[in-house]
Amino acid sequence: MVQTNNFTKMIPPIILSVFAIYLTIGMTLGILPGFIKTNLNLSNFIVGAVIGLQSFATLFARAYSGKITDTKGAKNSNHLGILLMIISGIIYITASLFADNVLAAIILLIIARIVHGTSESLAITGALSWGIGLAGIQQSGKVMTWNGIAMYAGIAIGAPAALWLKSAYGITTVFILICLLSAASWLFTIKLPSLPVDLSLMRSPFYKVVGLISQQGLALAFSAIGFACISSFIALLFLDKNWGNPSLAFMAFGFFYILTRVLFSSFPDKFGGYKVALVSLVIEITGQLLIGFAPSKLIALAGCSLTGIGFSLIFPSLGVLAIKKVVPQMRGTALGAYAAFFDLSLALAGPAAGLIAGFYNYQSVYFFGGISSLLAIATLFYKKQ
Repeated sequence: MVQTNNFTKMIPPIILSVFAIYLTIGMTLGILPGFIKTNLNLSNFIVGAVIGLQSFATLFARAYSGKITDTKGAKNSNHLGILLMIISGIIYITASLFADNVLAAIILLIIARIVHGTSESLAITGALSWGIGLAGIQQSGKVMTWNGIAMYAGIAIGAPAALWLKSAYGITTVFILICLLSAASWLFTIKLPSLPVDLSLMRSPFYKVVGLISQQGLALAFSAIGFACISSFIALLFLDKNWGNPSLAFMAFGFFYILTRVLFSSFPDKFGGYKVALVSLVIEITGQLLIGFAPSKLIALAGCSLTGIGFSLIFPSLGVLAIKKVVPQMRGTALGAYAAFFDLSLALAGPAAGLIAGFYNYQSVYFFGGISSLLAIATLFYKKQ
C-alpha cells in the first residue's frame, strides 16, 4: 500500500497530466467557435451545438469510465482517455484541412467533439481515482482540490493561448499541439505505479451508485448553477449596465477560485466535507446576491469574487463525502456518477437562466443562482437528519 506521506512525490505528475488535458480543452473552446462561424460560415446554433457536444459526450461516458477505472485500473482508464484525446486531435487536424468542404469539416468536428468528450471522462475519472489511491483516502479532498486547480488553469490558459497561436501560425498548428500535449500528459504519469484491481468484488450497477451518492451529487448540481450563471451571463450583464470590460468579472472569479484552492486545499480532509461545503455555500449565496443587487461594477466584481471563493471547495468537499459511500474498489464508478451531476447541471443551468433573463433581467439570473445554492444547503441538511 502506498503511504499517504508520498503525496508530494506521487500526485504532481497526475496534476501536470490533468493540466495538459485541460489545456487541450481550453484551446478548442478558444478557437472552434470562430472557425465554425467564420471559416465554415455556419450559424450560432451550429456553433453552440458543436461546442456543447463535448460536454454531453463526457456526461454519457461517465458510467463507462467509472466501470473501466474499477475493473481495468485507474492507470489504464487514464491512458485510454489520453489515447482517445490524441485521436481527437488527429480528427481536428483533418477537419481543418477540409475547411473548403463545409459538410466534411463539420462532420469531422462533430466526431472529434464526441471523441474528445469521451476521452475527458476516461482520463479525469482515472486521474482522480488514481490520485486518491496513491495518496490515500485521508487526502482525497486535497487530491480533488489540486485536480480542480489544474482543470480550471488549463482552460483559462488554453483559450487565449490558442487564439494567439491561430493568429500567428494557423489553426492546424493548434490542433497539432493538442496531440503533442496529450502525448505529454501520458508521459507525465508513465512511471507511476498502477493500483490493484479486485475483480472478485460483486459490483453495484451504475444507477445504484448514483442513488448512493445522490445527496452529494444533487448538492453539487445546485451549487454549480451559480458558476454557470456567471460563465453564461456575466458578460451580458456588464454590457447591459455599461460597466465596461467583463473580463474583469471572469478574472475575479477565477483568481479567487484558484487562490482558495491553493490556500485551503487541506480543509475538506481536515475539517470534514460537510462543514466546509456548508460554509462554502453560504459564501456562494452571498456572492450571488451581491451580483443580483449590485448597483455598481465594483459590487458586482465583489460578488464574482465571493462566488469564486464559495464555489472553489464545494466539489472536493462533497466528493470526500461521496466516495466514502462506496468501497474502494467502486471508487471510480462513484467519482464518475458524482461528476455526472456536475455535467448535467451545467448542461441545464444555461438554458434555464436564459429563460429567467428573458422574462425578467440579467441580474435576476443571480437570484436563481443564490436560490439554487440555498437548495444545496437544504439537501445537505436533509442528509444530516
